Amino acid sequence: MSISNFTIPRTLDRDVADTDSLPVSSAAQQLSRDDLLRFPAFRIWLSTLHRSLSRQQHPSHEFASDPYVLRKIEIQAADYFGGGRLGFLKFKAEVSNGNGETLPGSVFLRGGSVGMLLILQPDDVSPTAESEKRAILTIQPRIPAGSLAFAEIPAGMLDDSGSFAGGAAKEIQEETGLTIPQDELIDMTSLALQSGTEADDGEALQRAVYPSAGGSDEFIPLFLCQKRMARKDIEALQGRLSGLRQHGEKITLKVVPLKDLWREGLRDGKTLAAWALYRGLRDEGKL
Repeated sequence: MSISNFTIPRTLDRDVADTDSLPVSSAAQQLSRDDLLRFPAFRIWLSTLHRSLSRQQHPSHEFASDPYVLRKIEIQAADYFGGGRLGFLKFKAEVSNGNGETLPGSVFLRGGSVGMLLILQPDDVSPTAESEKRAILTIQPRIPAGSLAFAEIPAGMLDDSGSFAGGAAKEIQEETGLTIPQDELIDMTSLALQSGTEADDGEALQRAVYPSAGGSDEFIPLFLCQKRMARKDIEALQGRLSGLRQHGEKITLKVVPLKDLWREGLRDGKTLAAWALYRGLRDEGKL
């Protein structure tokens, strides 16, 4: 196996003067230095980590006496999407202090996704009738989980140029067939953070949930859409086949009572997070 070696800047923040270089070794033969530096997920990860490490300079920081440093990156594999677009990276980041103590640094890099809690309510009842509200789940194969019928809220990866709200609206249309304007979507994660639930710790994390922070950079902003529809149209969604089936998406829709969403989607972290955010924001009068 041939290994390529190159260096990259330790930070991609143009406002920070840093002439030091970070060594990178790559076993992914197709991956060039420029490919890595253009990959949005890598840029976000490196910038976020750099800012967190920089906080150690403050005397009150737990690691101030012996700060940790990102010393090198070893890229083990790269997966590409259609058109040769870089999709996933697997690498090890060596982060250690002067005493030789290291932090776990195995990373599966895939970038951001969006998740949508889509709540439907028959238009023949009062808008305050919570008991009549329904949520949409998608049932589809998730091979990494070993499942051919995984239940979750509609979700999808962000493309390189899309906004969070735009990505959410696009996924709702692709996975349910419903067209929802972006301005009808509520970013529940941002709304919750504005409510004072985020500690003022100075870290520049995404305004999103991290479903597997011990091994992956994936972050997921969770959006809410509440829509009133004719009862027959809601019922017609039950069991509908959807998704971009020419791209391997084999999705079946399942409409469930909102009160049962936590039970119906309990294996999916983003579904439980969306349900909890909805309940918490509603209880605080934010929704």
